[in-house]
Amino acid sequence: MSVPLWIFIVVVLAVAVLCFVLGIVYRKKVGEREIESAEEEAKRIINESIKSAESKKREALVEAREEIHKNRTEYEREVKERRSELQKQEHRLQQKEENLDKKIENIDRKNELLSDKLAGIKKQEEEVEKVKAGQLEMLEKISGFSAEEAKNYLVDMVRQDATHEMAVKLKEVEQQYRDEAEERAREIISTAIQRCAADHASEITVSVVALPNDEMKGRIIGREGRNIRSIETLTGCDLIIDDTPEAITVSGFDPVRREVARLALEKLIQDGRIHPARIEEMVAKAQKEVNSIIKAEGERAVFETNIHGLNPEIIKLLGRMHFRTSYGQNVLNHSIEVAHIAGLMAAELGVDITTAKRAGLLHDIGKSIDHETEGSHVQIGVDIARKYKENETVVNAIEAHHGDVECKSVIACLVQAADAISASRPGARRENIETYVKRLEKLEEVSNSFPGIASSYAIQAGREIRIMVKPEEVNEDQMIILARDIAKKIEQEVTYPGQIKVHVFRETKAVEYAK
Repeated sequence: MSVPLWIFIVVVLAVAVLCFVLGIVYRKKVGEREIESAEEEAKRIINESIKSAESKKREALVEAREEIHKNRTEYEREVKERRSELQKQEHRLQQKEENLDKKIENIDRKNELLSDKLAGIKKQEEEVEKVKAGQLEMLEKISGFSAEEAKNYLVDMVRQDATHEMAVKLKEVEQQYRDEAEERAREIISTAIQRCAADHASEITVSVVALPNDEMKGRIIGREGRNIRSIETLTGCDLIIDDTPEAITVSGFDPVRREVARLALEKLIQDGRIHPARIEEMVAKAQKEVNSIIKAEGERAVFETNIHGLNPEIIKLLGRMHFRTSYGQNVLNHSIEVAHIAGLMAAELGVDITTAKRAGLLHDIGKSIDHETEGSHVQIGVDIARKYKENETVVNAIEAHHGDVECKSVIACLVQAADAISASRPGARRENIETYVKRLEKLEEVSNSFPGIASSYAIQAGREIRIMVKPEEVNEDQMIILARDIAKKIEQEVTYPGQIKVHVFRETKAVEYAK
């Protein structure tokens, strides 16, 4: 007999509910036991924490008491030391006060003594003044001079003695230094000149163009003068066509333009075709050729002097000086020669040779554009050197090579000397008769401007001035000082190459006839 299904299901459900209830009861009992053990464990931990905190509290209190005791001990020790130091300072101050009191007492006693001495000195001064006045009266009676006259007499005597001593000493010192300087300078300059064999012949920029025949003059002038006007407009130079056979003169202040005009005319004459278009073409070719010559000449100058690091624009300006002359002397060749001489003298003196040669080569750089720029060639050269960042030593040498400013280095002095040597070589420069005569007249005028001069004569082409003085107005001692003053005034007012010797004469003659 089988059991019905619903009874089986009821039984299963009852068993499941019973198991669930039993599980809940078991878990509740287990949870209660865990809670009790946790409470006991918590109580144990709390009790241990309380015990540990009380132990640490006691330890902290002990450490705090020890720290307080230690700090108190140190504080008491510092207080004792400070009290001891204060007592020492008070003792020192007390001693100083006592010493000051003693010094003040001593000073007071000294002041009293000084007052007594001053009173005694005043009495003695009064007595001395009385004695002095009596002696002066006696001296005036004996000598026949008053005090003022005697004073003037003594001053004159002292002045004369001082003038004599000064003149003698000046002459001795000048002679000594002149002998030493001349010997050394002669050695250095002669060595430099011997070692520098630069060409110093006079050169002139050619400004005359030769023609194959006189008919060429008409072709150059052109119909109604159009050819000559075109040439003058393009080159900036004037063409002078006169009766000179088979020659045309090119006139212009700018030597570079004059050279362009000369080359263009030569090319036109060789070509034979002369008209405005051809003239323009030939002038352009001549300009290129001159620019090439300028560059080549500048590079030649740099190569010959072995100077490096020059700005390319300065090299071009050096090349332009090839077409520039000064008193008939080619300026570029003159600058190269000055560079060599300055370098040789620098080597003798142990000075920087490279800087000396650089300053010598650039000393006349202003002459390359002095036709285009206002101002002296010295100032133009200084501006160019500063524009292209040249050394200040080089700038000063350029500025001082004519004595416009003071030399700040030995190199500037060497450039001055080298410039004078190059310019004063025989045949190096020409000078017209008017300038020569004016310089001689100026020398005589400067000499005659001094009192006591009887006559003066400029001789030796202006290298020497001979001066005769009036013997009754100028004595031997004053003559030495007079020569020095005249030389200084000549240096200030006269422009001249080299040096001028000032020779002063004083002569007294007595003539009588025996009958």
